[in-house]
Amino acid sequence: MTGRDGERPCHFENRQSEVGFDEAAVAAFLQQLAEEFGDSAKFSVVVSEDSEVRAANRRFRAADRSTDVLSFPDGEDRYLGDILISARMAAAQAGERGHTVEQEIETLALHGLLHLAGFDHETDDGQMRAQEQLLRRRHGLPCGLIERADG
Repeated sequence: MTGRDGERPCHFENRQSEVGFDEAAVAAFLQQLAEEFGDSAKFSVVVSEDSEVRAANRRFRAADRSTDVLSFPDGEDRYLGDILISARMAAAQAGERGHTVEQEIETLALHGLLHLAGFDHETDDGQMRAQEQLLRRRHGLPCGLIERADG
């Protein structure tokens, strides 16, 4: 894995050991996404302990609760930013929805990446939803976060 200044467009890291998943498959998916987004799509994805995600949510969003995915836009030097995913929540959501942990992490990362790319489903007129659906279908991913939120 390379960082911001490396030649690979995506840095992926698993910082937890509670939830097992195929890291190579997730990393390959993220590299594919980065290539689809083009030269400007440099970003990092970290799968982490639930406590780390909760602490980041408290610090940066003033919400003292865990969440499944957080995005931290950067935008400097063609670096879109960072995505933080809770492994525990990804595993729980995968179990609830009947798909793999890898698929859930990929779905969460895709959602986070769209936010880093400037999409905002809370304020746009469905552009993020359309892009998420397109990319999910292209990659064979299950129901996206926007559809889940809408019921």
